[in-house]
Amino acid sequence: MMQKISPELIQVQHICHSYKKKSTGKFSVLEDINISLRDHEIVGLLGRSGSGKSTLLRIISGLIEPDKGSIMIDGEKIQGPAPDTAMVFQTFALFPWLTVYENVEIGLEAKGIPLQERRQRTLDAIDLIGLDGFESAYPRELSGGMKQRVGIARALVVLPKVLLMDEAFSALDVLTAETLRTDLLDLWWAGKMPIRSILMVTHNIEEAVLMCDRILLFPSSPGEEIHEIEILMPQPRNRFDPAFRAQVDAIYSFMTPGKASNRELTLKRGIGISLAPISTNELSGFMETLAMPPFDGKADLPQLATQLQMEIDDLFPIGESLELLGFVEIAEGDITLTEPGRRFAVLEMNDRKDLFAQHLFHYIPLVSHIKHVLEERVSHTAPISRFLTELEDYMSRESAEETLRTIISWARYAEIFAYDTDSRILSFDNPG
Repeated sequence: MMQKISPELIQVQHICHSYKKKSTGKFSVLEDINISLRDHEIVGLLGRSGSGKSTLLRIISGLIEPDKGSIMIDGEKIQGPAPDTAMVFQTFALFPWLTVYENVEIGLEAKGIPLQERRQRTLDAIDLIGLDGFESAYPRELSGGMKQRVGIARALVVLPKVLLMDEAFSALDVLTAETLRTDLLDLWWAGKMPIRSILMVTHNIEEAVLMCDRILLFPSSPGEEIHEIEILMPQPRNRFDPAFRAQVDAIYSFMTPGKASNRELTLKRGIGISLAPISTNELSGFMETLAMPPFDGKADLPQLATQLQMEIDDLFPIGESLELLGFVEIAEGDITLTEPGRRFAVLEMNDRKDLFAQHLFHYIPLVSHIKHVLEERVSHTAPISRFLTELEDYMSRESAEETLRTIISWARYAEIFAYDTDSRILSFDNPG
């Protein structure tokens, strides 16, 4: 019989965190975050890259010190490394010179656990996670799924109250990830895991619905409200169950609301629009796929994600880039080709380039700005640093560099201007 414990195992209170920018101070990733993790539940932190999910997980574990706020675990305020948590990372993070046994045991050794107890707990964790017989194997001899099982065993062996998982399945192939998720859930619901709750970061909506009791949807912009979704379906859950599909669809719809056009909201930022590193090949291929059967120009995002085997961090940046360019519209979980998008999908190469150039000038103010600067200069050239400095007034250095790389790639495709990678100079010489 489970011992009755405080309903809030973890309390995150008013957490704020910023990262330094090289030229303009700081940019915020978390603002006044307040969430809780109750006893005996799996909670997923779902959202796009850059929304602060992994940062919050590291703050809870004690790997990062927040600027403000506090973390309470079982009613005690935590400062520094949290002794009651253990982390499973996206990368396997194993020591290649140590065996499976030694990789699992190393945390106990660091804690000063006596040898005999250390040995028994290590063997128990290895057996629990399905690696019995591989104790003397080295990481190079293991598959990706087996390496991640070692990572999970290493986390469980220290008997944490809370298991923290940072995209623990994302580096695995689809079938291996599915097997490991299922095995982990079987152990959890059978009460065999020596933990009280799981807090996991994911970009995979289906994974979140499959595993979690609650999902916390992180907004793209700091300071906006975190939306909580309770998943009431019993375990085990079936991906093909209509209720499961309806829940997935509802989350996609929430993340793509039918409000004012994202394009209009983004364009208000002028040259300060941040662009994802999406190639014109990805944009073109996406529009071609969307134009063909069975979609014929309009698709349900969950269905499209399943067919293309894309997670939200792959699917949304492509869709949002196309929406910004005026080639698609996204609302309430659906994506639809606009009339220019339908035309682009069937045009020949040179006509595609002309249409793409028109949309770049119309919808991406930075392209027109760069062209105007080049035209005004006698040499018709400009260093990339000139525009990088401008963009840093709106975003981090890294985002500014990423945005300019995308602009250069798109403008080269459209034959608007050229870029010399050695001199880092933009010009009109031989565009494309």
